[in-house]
Amino acid sequence: MSAVKKLQTITLGCSKNKVDTEHILSQVDSHYEIVPEGEDIPVDVILLNTCGFIGDAKEESIQAVLEAVERKKKGEASKVLVFGCLSQRYSHELPELIPEVDGWFGARDFDPVIRALGVEPSDSKRTERYLTTPSHYAYLKISEGCDRRCSYCAIPFIRGQHKSVPIEDLVAEAEGLAAKGVKELMVIAQDTTYYGLDLYRRRALAELLQKLSEVDGIEWIRIHYSYPAAFPEDVLDQMANNPKVCRYMDIPLQHISDKVLDNMHRHVDGAWTRELIRKMREKVPGVALRTTMIVGHPGEGKRDFNELLKFVEEARFERLGAFMYSEEEGTFGAENFKDSISNRIKQERLDQLMTLQSSISLEYNQSRVGQELKVIVDDFNDGVFVCRSEFESPEVDGEILVKYDPAVLGSVDPYSLIGEFIQVKVIGADEYDLIAEIVEI
Repeated sequence: MSAVKKLQTITLGCSKNKVDTEHILSQVDSHYEIVPEGEDIPVDVILLNTCGFIGDAKEESIQAVLEAVERKKKGEASKVLVFGCLSQRYSHELPELIPEVDGWFGARDFDPVIRALGVEPSDSKRTERYLTTPSHYAYLKISEGCDRRCSYCAIPFIRGQHKSVPIEDLVAEAEGLAAKGVKELMVIAQDTTYYGLDLYRRRALAELLQKLSEVDGIEWIRIHYSYPAAFPEDVLDQMANNPKVCRYMDIPLQHISDKVLDNMHRHVDGAWTRELIRKMREKVPGVALRTTMIVGHPGEGKRDFNELLKFVEEARFERLGAFMYSEEEGTFGAENFKDSISNRIKQERLDQLMTLQSSISLEYNQSRVGQELKVIVDDFNDGVFVCRSEFESPEVDGEILVKYDPAVLGSVDPYSLIGEFIQVKVIGADEYDLIAEIVEI
């Protein structure tokens, strides 16, 4: 009998791409030995899932493709296949630029990728996943594409129109994940609050959260990538009253200036945004809010940026990331605005904003000293448990670091606690992470 072929995937970009890779792997894992990403051994096929959102991401994806091609030239791989946003966006240019790649595929239809791997796609496996995350948490992509037309964003013409996954399919997927040991779900999409409009003619995210919370084994559900316009407030009711829905909301706001928001085509103004944040904090006491901001968008003057700083100072976001405006070909912004703000000024504004946020994050973390928290153990390294509470999402937020204490754990193998919930007390903090001690396991 011939040896089983080896397949290695490399996934770049956001967690939505990670889910796409896991769906493809679930279709082919019985035909291949899946080699973990980063493991440097010869394989039969390298499959790259690329990102094409902004300049830095595109450069990273192209570099990864070139490195895979180099491995092929050295005899460390027989075939290189590429799919995802980059190859969708540049489907005509890339095959000519990098002809050594054996197959280029888009970001919307995975059946050709599966067939290129020598497997016929199975509809019965459409809700199955091959996890590439730790076994206790997973991302759940509830829709594809986006109907928004933000002026700076290329996603709608890369990923297409918004298309929700039916609730029954998502529940079946969650049940399959729970059977694998998953206890925490991160609900993701290009816009999670738009969920259901195409299928049910209503925003159905709250209904979906309720259904997911009824899946045995799922203990935490957190929401990412929520668009502020027409935000469905019944989601806040779920967050406030459903113990499985984490008091955590990732809601990219991008700016607060009316002029800049209008230029961005965000369909909200500053007053709406402030009122939404007020409602979130009122209806869900203790909620952790994560947001992102863009600095240097065309039309952002000094007054607009100072208004952004003042808003961030007042709103006190528990988590905030920011990036500089990047002109992307094909977007409304690239075709209708002049990118007239210099990179130097963009960088200065970014630094100023993130310096402010660092002080806010430090103050927030220090306010948590003395609290007792339910946390999930993500890892154990060098005598330290790496944990998170309901207020931290994996891969993007800080961590709660807990020193191994044999006086508390006794003969318990610390590695056996990975993926389990424990009680800890916070005893220290910096701007990123918390330090805690075990109270109970």
